[in-house]
Amino acid sequence: MALLAEAHGQGGQTEEGQRLLSEALATAHRTGERNYEAEIHRLQGELRLAGDRGQQTAAEHCFRQALDVARCQQARSLELRVAMSLGRLWRRQGKRVRARRLLAEIYESFTEEGDEADLVEAKGLLAELS
Repeated sequence: MALLAEAHGQGGQTEEGQRLLSEALATAHRTGERNYEAEIHRLQGELRLAGDRGQQTAAEHCFRQALDVARCQQARSLELRVAMSLGRLWRRQGKRVRARRLLAEIYESFTEEGDEADLVEAKGLLAELS
């Protein structure tokens, strides 16, 4: 459902995407399957930004929820993705130092070598924030 919601958002159908994400979150809570919960909250934030720039506060709330869930689950890859979303929002808001601090803390905790797409993207965003 989350992937379908993301596709709707990319196609400009943010309301349908939000509806699907709400349904996915309700299903996760009902079934107890919460492995993808952080990503659902992150996508809700992204769709709020895509649908209406006036929803930055609501988007930030979604990103913070996602970050809390990812940290609680010790899902570092999801935590990194959320930090990038929140970092991009903060960059738009002129909070570059705050964004860089958050992203650097999480990025630097990765010790694996390689070019995983999220790590490469995070490295690029950190360079932009410097």
